[in-house]
Amino acid sequence: MLTDKVALITGAAHRIGAEVARTLHAEGMRLVLHYRHSRDAAQKLQKELNDQRADSVILVQAELMSINCMPNIVEETINAFGQLDVLINNASTFYPTKVGNVNEDQWDDLLGSNLKAPFFLSQAAAPKLAKAKGCIINIVDVHADRPLKTYPVYSAAKAGLVMLTKALAVELGPDVRVNAVAPGAILWPENIDEVTKQRIISRTLLKRKGDPSDIAKAILYLIKDAGYMSGQVLTVDGGRSLRS
Repeated sequence: MLTDKVALITGAAHRIGAEVARTLHAEGMRLVLHYRHSRDAAQKLQKELNDQRADSVILVQAELMSINCMPNIVEETINAFGQLDVLINNASTFYPTKVGNVNEDQWDDLLGSNLKAPFFLSQAAAPKLAKAKGCIINIVDVHADRPLKTYPVYSAAKAGLVMLTKALAVELGPDVRVNAVAPGAILWPENIDEVTKQRIISRTLLKRKGDPSDIAKAILYLIKDAGYMSGQVLTVDGGRSLRS
């Protein structure tokens, strides 16, 4: 169990972030759940978890594109729980940017949410994580290595986050471990057709898509049982990345 350890999860109101929150909470962790716009969903998740264990979860609202908020997020965490053991950089923006139509706002948005924000939040959290001998986990993407067609900016941003994971492991060791999880087909994006879904599944070795719990369990492993791992990317994609 991870009783009384504290994790800060960005983008925690929905999808994989919410599943990670439930999994870590079940292990005894106290949580700081960040959200941007999804207040209702975040409050619902907070109530669900606090009903299980009182005063174990707080919410933090922030626009991560503004680096000025990063110290405040860390400060709110310390004020609430007195420590920070784990930072999970999960918040992400994902949409197509076909070459020829990409504008600077899209570039800044995708690089900002997927690379800039994780760096500056990690920088702000590093002293507290070092004190706790804690860890950082970045959520990257299998497309950091194999770019997704019509998503060049997103793919580049996630590739940058993979390198940032390795660079932070070098910079913050030995006091802070830094690793990443690279999901494959876990949750479908909006507006994906059935033919595309089946094509993606057919390229996995396991012939099925994954579940958010697969990512949550990988994160739990990196927190709980991977004490000699740092600077690594744990790929959870059903073997899809082995296909050419």
